[in-house]
Amino acid sequence: MFAGLAASALLAALMGLGDTIAVFLAIRFLAGLASAFVMVFMASIVFSHLAVAGRSDLQALHFGGVGLGIAASSALMSILVTGHAGWPAGWLWAAAISALGLVAVALLAGTTSTINGAEGREPALPKHRSLLKMIVAYGLFGFGYVVTATFLVAIVRQGGGGRVFEAMVWMVTGLAGVPSVWMWQKVAERFGLYPAYVLACLIEVVGVAASVVVGGYAGPLLAGVLLGGTFIAITALGLQAARQLAPQAPRRIFALMTAAFGLGQIIGPIAAGLLAQASGNYVSASIMAAIVLLVSGIIGWSAAPKSP
Repeated sequence: MFAGLAASALLAALMGLGDTIAVFLAIRFLAGLASAFVMVFMASIVFSHLAVAGRSDLQALHFGGVGLGIAASSALMSILVTGHAGWPAGWLWAAAISALGLVAVALLAGTTSTINGAEGREPALPKHRSLLKMIVAYGLFGFGYVVTATFLVAIVRQGGGGRVFEAMVWMVTGLAGVPSVWMWQKVAERFGLYPAYVLACLIEVVGVAASVVVGGYAGPLLAGVLLGGTFIAITALGLQAARQLAPQAPRRIFALMTAAFGLGQIIGPIAAGLLAQASGNYVSASIMAAIVLLVSGIIGWSAAPKSP
């Protein structure tokens, strides 16, 4: 976990010092690996301690940090854009903030061992259809959400929005994400984990479509609210469902779910970019993403274990 956090900070700094596409591709590939390590190991550590303490409700705070980070990054970019800073400044400041985050985690972490689950090699994952469906649904979710997450700023720019409005839309996305896991956890407690996953996917479908269907400033802002208010929560709900299906192997299932999610994140922007290049806009790419999210919700619904 510490190595992943340190690598993330270092690689952000290297982005600000590079100047070729080949270098950027290599750095972002390594940064993706680093973030996956952090995701798997930090979630395993935090969730295991929360489970033993009987405070699984605090998982929302852990995931809320993602929204807080998005909002902070948009505020940083607004300041830099207003100050007419060059593009490397964003990466270098991000690296500095990441380094401070690493120090904070190192001071607060205490023991880095998991409490429940296997401390050494975990048992193999159970082979049943519900788990496979959840992995597929999670990969499709990664594909669907990342199209809008990747191109939302470009959609705003193509629609004539200024640089400050671009940062504002991203800030709205982050702020909507901060309380989202807590709110969706309440929905899951009331209606069930799998219905909550499906409903969140459906709401995100509306947000993804709104980014290109609703005109003016309203479309991107609505997309930001609905995307931010769902994508972090769907991440948490998906991982929670997978953990319930494979309780004795939390690191294995987190790793496999993250791999499926990452594969979707790789394929999504490539497919959307090709569609956008062919059509000259992001309408067809966003509709494709909305359809994939809908399919993810349907598969997630079918993954719910049947009552005996």
